[in-house]
Amino acid sequence: MYVLIVYDVGEKRVSKVLKFLRTYLNWIQNSVFEGEVTEAQLHKIRTQIYKLIDTEEDSVIIFSSRDKKWLTKSVIGKEKNEIDVFI
Repeated sequence: MYVLIVYDVGEKRVSKVLKFLRTYLNWIQNSVFEGEVTEAQLHKIRTQIYKLIDTEEDSVIIFSSRDKKWLTKSVIGKEKNEIDVFI
């Protein structure tokens, strides 16, 4: 499953969310992550995010698709963190 996660969290929680998401996904821009995960991993991500954020103040949006091929990605300007695939 391909996911794109966008978040806007309080300053005190940003580093915790950033560090956690880096364990599963690729950082592509400030407060934006993308990558392939299993359904079980996505469940773990959702569960942990609930523990890390304040649901009264913070916002996390998770876009998901069964396959990356169903999404088109266009970058205008500098790509913050290019995702290279080495074979």
